Amino acid sequence: MSTTGVTVIVPGFDVAEYAEEALDSLRAQSHPHWTAVLVDDASRDDTARIFADAEADDPRFRVVRHDEQRGLGAARNTGLSLVQTPYTAFLDADDVMRPDALSRLADTLDRTGSSFVVGAYVRLRPDADGPGYTAGDVQPWVAAATDPARSATSLAQHPAASGNIVAWSKMSRTDFWGEQGLRFPEGRYYEDQVLAQRMYTAAAAFDVIPDVIVEWRQRRDGGSITQRLGEVEVLRDYLEALGEGIAVLRAAGADAAVRERGALIRTLDLPPLLAIAETHPDAAYGIALEAFVESLPA
Repeated sequence: MSTTGVTVIVPGFDVAEYAEEALDSLRAQSHPHWTAVLVDDASRDDTARIFADAEADDPRFRVVRHDEQRGLGAARNTGLSLVQTPYTAFLDADDVMRPDALSRLADTLDRTGSSFVVGAYVRLRPDADGPGYTAGDVQPWVAAATDPARSATSLAQHPAASGNIVAWSKMSRTDFWGEQGLRFPEGRYYEDQVLAQRMYTAAAAFDVIPDVIVEWRQRRDGGSITQRLGEVEVLRDYLEALGEGIAVLRAAGADAAVRERGALIRTLDLPPLLAIAETHPDAAYGIALEAFVESLPA
């Protein structure tokens, strides 16, 4: 088992209902050499207290608080500035990390020497007839990116990896962030999209493993950003991020990944958005979506 230290960056804003479960999933990790930076993005509920209690009870937790809400990208960047371990990982404070996640990721990087490793994830959906949540299966586009396992691969060899854009399914060498000048975009909703494609195109090599790393919560109250795509402002940010991600791939000459990404967006992202546009009261929604579709790779 890996003995390499890992820092997990855990941003949270008004996640008191879920934060304890997220922190418990860290406490349950089989990897013994982890620390966590808990970044409270000026929460108004009990998130600050839950984070503070974790820090008081366990020296592996460190808390940082923003005086005003700055968004998920800024919270992650605050955490990145405090990492002092060789490896870096992420966990949103409303999600759940599988017990062997850090071990599998760190073991892989130890063995391959790659810049980062990508794992699978599943959705954690609310139960229809109760207060709980149940994890689903690995979706086909997630499996396409991570199954079978590949060591020291690249986008030229494995273009479907570009479909895995979420920060919390990856573990990176901390030095990789500094060497490539990587930070999350701030002041926008979909901060993962562009950053992920920059990682893929900048890495000398990366790994993929089929193991489920994180259970990604679909909140019952509809509060997560992925559940707000009916809002014109959110849609515009989403489409801009998708387009910028493709532009990064194109600029790097990753033509196969451009085609893969375009095809995935057409089959996965567009259908629900087009359905919303059919009945949306604001014509700007459909106009923005139409312009984006015209810009997609054929």
